[in-house]
Amino acid sequence: QVQLVESGGGLVQTGGSLRLSCVASGGTFSNHAMGWFRQAPGKEREFVAALSRSYGITRYADSVKGRFTISRDNAKNTMDLQMNGLKPEDTAVYYCAAATGVLPSTTISDFRSWGQGAQVTVSS
Repeated sequence: QVQLVESGGGLVQTGGSLRLSCVASGGTFSNHAMGWFRQAPGKEREFVAALSRSYGITRYADSVKGRFTISRDNAKNTMDLQMNGLKPEDTAVYYCAAATGVLPSTTISDFRSWGQGAQVTVSS
């Protein structure tokens, strides 16, 4: 099973940018579609973005479309989330996750492995 570790969170002002990274180990990273989810205090974990195993098929939550970009490098076992135009409502703990399948999914139950999370805080 793939183990995942996120990095790159932090504090940024409204309109700023952050880049989250996720490094995978212990499995075959390129076999899995990957995704990012987030959880704000008092709210349920929600889908942010997902990317297929190959061919670059992506899916985004409507709330981040046009501002966030998901990418992966199968040779390096890494996945990134470039976040631009950040808003206070983007404040959350962000989790990277590996799916059981190869196509991007928005459903939490389709993801088997999870990172520990990275805090993103956007000040107004």
